Amino acid sequence: MASLEEILDQAPEDEIILKAITTTYQKLKDYEKILCSVSGGSDSDLIIDLCQKFDDASKIEYAFFDTGLEFQATKDHIKYLEERYEIEIKKIRAIKPIPTCCKQFGQPFLSKQVSEWISRLQAHNFQWDDTDDLDYLMQKYPNCKAALRWWCNDYPNALGGRVSSYNINYNGYLKEFMISNPPRFAISNKCCHFAKKKVATDYKKREKFDLNMYGVRKAEGGARKGAYKNCFSTKVGKVDEYRPIFWFLEATKRTYEEHYGVMHSSCYSEYGLKRTGCAGCPYARNFEEELVAMEEFEPNLYTAVNNVFGDSYAYTRAYREFVEKEKAKQKEWK
Repeated sequence: MASLEEILDQAPEDEIILKAITTTYQKLKDYEKILCSVSGGSDSDLIIDLCQKFDDASKIEYAFFDTGLEFQATKDHIKYLEERYEIEIKKIRAIKPIPTCCKQFGQPFLSKQVSEWISRLQAHNFQWDDTDDLDYLMQKYPNCKAALRWWCNDYPNALGGRVSSYNINYNGYLKEFMISNPPRFAISNKCCHFAKKKVATDYKKREKFDLNMYGVRKAEGGARKGAYKNCFSTKVGKVDEYRPIFWFLEATKRTYEEHYGVMHSSCYSEYGLKRTGCAGCPYARNFEEELVAMEEFEPNLYTAVNNVFGDSYAYTRAYREFVEKEKAKQKEWK
């Protein structure tokens, strides 16, 4: 393979890309056993292309964590990546696939954090029309303080007076909606835990990796990027973490893709999706777009996700409609 100097000479004149190349080169020198999580999404495509430029890429074990509910286009793309870069991407099965988790624990709704709070309240047979007096609720539902604080908006607001994401009012009109429309199905975030998070954690411990690489970008927003300040984290007694394209902007991605001819899965190029993840996940803001694409391109998957997440889809749609009506009322009053 080419030397670092040759790789830099052939790279686009983009400071962020050049920095990523240099940093990745050094990380591959510094660590001996590296795990790189591959999702089949556009960010992980860039990471594979970046890493495979170096001789030390042989230290990397690529792993795809199969949740049990994946686009066929994603699975096909994993095969394409293996062929293009002449690598093996290990397929790691879920401890409990998403359909099993949803049947056993409940369906995800709105976000992981919201699902967690609701799940705790449901476990205590919470009455959704109850008072928001925290002291009274603590007596009625002991050992449920964190979720009750969420329901009562008891967490301090963030800087600048912004509503804390730990309060139910962070999601507009959610409390009013749930009082008027209590959930008639079990809600839980356990599918993320057993289909991905715990699987990856157990695998890292078992295989004794010393570096974990994955695709998180600061510019993409969301809860994950907010958990990191930079592209590297040292974990005392645990696996260190490296996010090779953490600083990539959307424009940086386009520059890299065009310069190196990086190809993405049909989810992007044919289905027209802007993101991929667990297929049809109700947490995704664009799950309706995913459903439209599935119905056209992967009808069997469309049927499957509606069977798994159907109650959550219906509840989310009802909530969104409720929000729009409440906003319209507010405009009328003004």
